Amino acid sequence: MRFTKMEGLGNDYIYLNCLKEVPEDLPGLAVTLSDRHFGVGADGLICIRPGRDGDFVMEMYNADGSRGAMCGNGIRCVGKYVYDNGLTRKTCLTIDTDAGPRSLRLHVLGGQVREVTVDMGEPKLSPPVEVQGETVYPVDMGNPHGVIFCPEPEKIDLEVRGAALGRDPAFPGEWNIEFAAVEARDRLRVRVWERGSGPTLACGTGACAVLAAAVKTGRSDRRATVALPGGELKVEWERESGRILLTGPARTVFQGEI
Repeated sequence: MRFTKMEGLGNDYIYLNCLKEVPEDLPGLAVTLSDRHFGVGADGLICIRPGRDGDFVMEMYNADGSRGAMCGNGIRCVGKYVYDNGLTRKTCLTIDTDAGPRSLRLHVLGGQVREVTVDMGEPKLSPPVEVQGETVYPVDMGNPHGVIFCPEPEKIDLEVRGAALGRDPAFPGEWNIEFAAVEARDRLRVRVWERGSGPTLACGTGACAVLAAAVKTGRSDRRATVALPGGELKVEWERESGRILLTGPARTVFQGEI
């Protein structure tokens, strides 16, 4: 089986071309291939299928085999994959996801995609809740997030604190948790615990959730740079449309056969 390893700010996935043939037991395959010691190693598995209403379908599985509805870093790499591999010549695409269709604009340089802008849709914000002594701001970006503002996200033990909060009964079905610091009105610093994968170097939907919560609480402007351990994303919450635009890199790490 041929695969391509890709990453967006270190948020890495194994990509399979499933336009003609789909492997059996994708959840089990995601667990096996994502293992960083006995497999390829990744935060999960993404299959690219023929589009339904859009150009292509992104079918995503987390490292534990659970189905993921949406991934901001993963979908940017889908755009790069289909363009760089000659599956399309379009630079404006619509990708079907479990969270609904998402529009992509590919930034091409030297014949290859370097950055991708994703229309992430409208965030759905709920009133803050107190959970385990923390004020958590719930934000739905097609998947559920809980944003916590703190001065030093680097000091948080994500394996312990992130997991405990993400799995709290207050968040049915398990949530993604972001710990965010406001450096300036146009700059946020974030660390993420992702459900199904644990601590990751970046999370696109999480970056959007943090900006939405920061704007809603008066902490930041509507356009900001979100710095994560794997690098920086540009995020803008458009006033007129109410939609969030996410821009960041996408990179092919290697191709292989397993």
